[in-house]
Amino acid sequence: MKQFQAIRQAAYEANMQLPALGLVLFTFGNVSAADRAAGVFAIKPSGVPYSNLSPDAMVVVDFNGKVVDGTLRPSSDTLTHAVLYKHWENIGGIVHTHSTYATAWAQSQRDIPIYGTTHADHNTIDIPCATPMSDDLIAGNYEYQTGFQIMKALSDRSLTYEEIEMILVGNHAPFTWAATPAKAVYNSAVLEEIAKMAYLTEAINLQAPRLKDALIRKHYERKHGPDSYYGQ
Repeated sequence: MKQFQAIRQAAYEANMQLPALGLVLFTFGNVSAADRAAGVFAIKPSGVPYSNLSPDAMVVVDFNGKVVDGTLRPSSDTLTHAVLYKHWENIGGIVHTHSTYATAWAQSQRDIPIYGTTHADHNTIDIPCATPMSDDLIAGNYEYQTGFQIMKALSDRSLTYEEIEMILVGNHAPFTWAATPAKAVYNSAVLEEIAKMAYLTEAINLQAPRLKDALIRKHYERKHGPDSYYGQ
């Protein structure tokens, strides 16, 4: 339907950035774009190669995960996106990938330590890794429960989705979010680079120290603080 063309286009463009940025292999990922006023989001269809995508191929679903418009089956991760949109009212885009380095950290069930200023430019804390899901939840509505797994991981650390826009799901892979799909893709690319740098840091020096607080504050505040001076 014509009323959904804007989010279909946004979802398509954001999804096409994933292979362009080296964040996906084959069909290992998805991006969604929300229309808050309409209570729906557009998401990549399940298992369709990126080369075969188009704006019209994007599937529109509501915040309960029910298909509203589209001829293809939506991503298998649709219910995870739906849960997050339903509970986090200030996000407009979500990305899920299996990018190599971020996924390796997720598989190791480790937070990504804040070792350097690249990390501090975007976050003041370690990138959290959510505890792997329990067997009974895995046996149930797995993708739906993944959304709550992500929310619980932040709540357990007294974090909000506005404070940090990226997470690792233990034994699984990363998710990122933002006000727009394009910014959520940016966050995924940043997360992958931070994960790669942290891996190489530990490969060079297993006892590498965490970045000191003064540098964390300086680098984050110069980009995001009230007196920020990064950029034009």
